[in-house]
Amino acid sequence: MAKAGRVFLRGITSETYGLSEFRRNQLAAPRVRNDEVVVDDASVAHSGDSEESRTWWRVGPGDDPFLTQTVQVHFVQLPPGTSNHGHGHQNEAAFYILEGRGYEIHDDQRYDWAKDDLVLVHTDSVHRHFNPYDDTATALVVKAKSAWMFLGLIQQGRSGPLQDPERFGERVEWGQIWTPGAAQRKKVVKPEDTTWEETPLGRVRVMSSPERTDVRTFSMDVFELALPAGGRSGRRWQMADEVLYVISGSGYSLHWEVEAEIAEKYYARIANEPTRHEFKAGDTIYVPQNTVAQHFASGDGEVRLLSAQNRIFKQLGYDSVVFLDDAGAGAGSLEATSAASA
Repeated sequence: MAKAGRVFLRGITSETYGLSEFRRNQLAAPRVRNDEVVVDDASVAHSGDSEESRTWWRVGPGDDPFLTQTVQVHFVQLPPGTSNHGHGHQNEAAFYILEGRGYEIHDDQRYDWAKDDLVLVHTDSVHRHFNPYDDTATALVVKAKSAWMFLGLIQQGRSGPLQDPERFGERVEWGQIWTPGAAQRKKVVKPEDTTWEETPLGRVRVMSSPERTDVRTFSMDVFELALPAGGRSGRRWQMADEVLYVISGSGYSLHWEVEAEIAEKYYARIANEPTRHEFKAGDTIYVPQNTVAQHFASGDGEVRLLSAQNRIFKQLGYDSVVFLDDAGAGAGSLEATSAASA
């Protein structure tokens, strides 16, 4: 947990031009976290919780040791018959419902949700979560909040009356500056709104991606990967880092570091040996930027992994994935398969 205050955005400084030491320290941090890791308990500088609701962070920019601020991960839990206070902020957020059911009020409109749904909090949304039912509701929240902060989009919280209203005119519709058609996009993605597909990565259902223009998110790509007992995913190389939540099952993840050799142009040098990271249900797995990764299920049952990635990488020109081998093939070369991100 941050030692003083809340960390919204982490800076990077160095006395040299290169940042190799920063990269080494980041790669040395443990990549699998479980319920024992609470990096922020929402006790400082948070506005969403009520006396009954609970929020806690597992991955964020204030982490020590530091993993990433590309994707933040936290949980929201609502006991039966409760709600949180609600608030507003400029950044989007995506909620995957782990258990229970309930509903949202976003900008004075209601959206119902249940287990395995993906709920989108859109940009500039005033939102509040409700659980009027008899069972506890818990959601996993993934978001790219630091990207908004870096761009100066810092409005958030619950504001009162303007301190100097005479300086401003009458209210006008804020949504005029949104992307055209954004308000008509889907806010709750249910399992029946998705299709399981066989891909080089494995069996995947995509909940949000650039291709899913029916879904109201512009920052987070989310998909579920299912591995059969004793199975494995494809081995892929991508620039984006990734957080995977283990919905069910157990196994391990292999990660190959990729080093840049800067000669007359950039070359990639992939480590000969991977690092191994054991996981079980309820864990999060972090895959760093510019890493080759492959996931394996134990023989005890199916593994379900929920992947969250920051879409900004694709908008910066890194929208391809290279598969060194796919989920059903033997080892290959870098030229084996190249495809758009899952």
